[in-house]
Amino acid sequence: MSEHEVLSPLPGTFYRRPAPDAPPFKEDGAAVAVGDVLGLVEVMKNFQEVTAEHAGSSITFLAEDGEAIDSEQVLARISE
Repeated sequence: MSEHEVLSPLPGTFYRRPAPDAPPFKEDGAAVAVGDVLGLVEVMKNFQEVTAEHAGSSITFLAEDGEAIDSEQVLARISE
């Protein structure tokens, strides 16, 4: 079984949901397709989508909702 890491494109704050009262884009253990939105990185009120570059049967998030993150930090792992 192989895994693919999802890296942050830039430093900022990672959000797993589109709004505070909305459900997460993906739950831990969910299947992932290429292009699925996995979260948002916010820098100075600008939001950039983090999308899946690989498909897989399960995702495991390593960054929490609202966590301050660094550029290239591993946000999640996708298992095939």
